[in-house]
Amino acid sequence: MKILITGGTGMIGQRLAELLLDGGHEVALLTREPQKASHFRLFGWDLQAGTIDPAAVPYADCIVNLAGSGVADGKWTPERKHEILRSRLDGLELLHRELSKPGHHVRTLLSASAIGIYGDRGDEILHEDSPNAAPADDFLADVVIQWEAAARRVGELGLRVVLPRIGIVLSPEGGALVPIAKTVRYGAGAPLGSGRQYMSWVHLDDLCRILVQMAEDVRWQGEYNAVAPNPVTNQEFTETLAQVMHRPLLLPKVPAFGLKLAMGEMSEIVLGSQRVSADKVIDQGFTYEYPQLLAALASFYQ
Repeated sequence: MKILITGGTGMIGQRLAELLLDGGHEVALLTREPQKASHFRLFGWDLQAGTIDPAAVPYADCIVNLAGSGVADGKWTPERKHEILRSRLDGLELLHRELSKPGHHVRTLLSASAIGIYGDRGDEILHEDSPNAAPADDFLADVVIQWEAAARRVGELGLRVVLPRIGIVLSPEGGALVPIAKTVRYGAGAPLGSGRQYMSWVHLDDLCRILVQMAEDVRWQGEYNAVAPNPVTNQEFTETLAQVMHRPLLLPKVPAFGLKLAMGEMSEIVLGSQRVSADKVIDQGFTYEYPQLLAALASFYQ
């Protein structure tokens, strides 16, 4: 199968492309910098200009859409919030335009989504059919609701659309784990806020293996929580990481008010609680390599 990945130069995209190649697929990346050196075929697009290489979509049997500005890359100013939303919607609108044209053979769209759609829900166990958070009260939920709606519009063209709702991706190469591990390594690690908020995490390799199965198996359709089956509290996460890194936790909890002062509205990323179920992924026959946090973290730090 020929697979085109948007956002393919990011942490998830790079690992996914490697696994797809190992599985015998052909892979190309859709990027803003097609002139860069790469061992993958590159096609160019420009979301602001609304342009795309006309050969990109006709190349593919399946498109994996991972494009989107990182939500934790800076304070949520009005401009930053606009960028976070538009970087997701503009790409899907451009793909919809190209997929509306004849002359392609794309049958599947995997479009990244996020567990942020559920909002801050305490210790409630969240399934794919759980109610979404009210978008007026939760910026991330609003982004994800619009993101998924844009992907479903592509499905109206007759494509199979799969929406992996991605949790906290664990990798030493990027994402949330890097700054947390840095504080633990230097003896400054501590639970955040109450420490009781749930973190629904997934090892990068398991996430990419889920995405491969989604691309290959037509039985996958609609929304799936792309998380490991054993979410943990923030306190459990911090303590397990300190155990794996052989570092003591010397500091008390970081108070919520301090995080809100430092991070503003973006503090909801670390203070919100989402206890997300992986049952639907497991029911599809997926087997996790890292279902438990201790083994997942040990794969990086031991």
